[in-house]
Amino acid sequence: MAVPKFRRSRANTHSRRSQWKSDNVALQTVKVEGREVQIPRRLVKAAQQGLVNLD
Repeated sequence: MAVPKFRRSRANTHSRRSQWKSDNVALQTVKVEGREVQIPRRLVKAAQQGLVNLD
């Protein structure tokens, strides 16, 4: 049987959200245009094709 949701106090909501932390993105070393750069893995293909500015 479904259970109804209960309201949470604002203090409980904020304290729960404050405990959440994001992880750092893992960087991968890639050789692009003769130089080695560290970029996130999801951007490797775009960087090799020249779609991403690596300045």
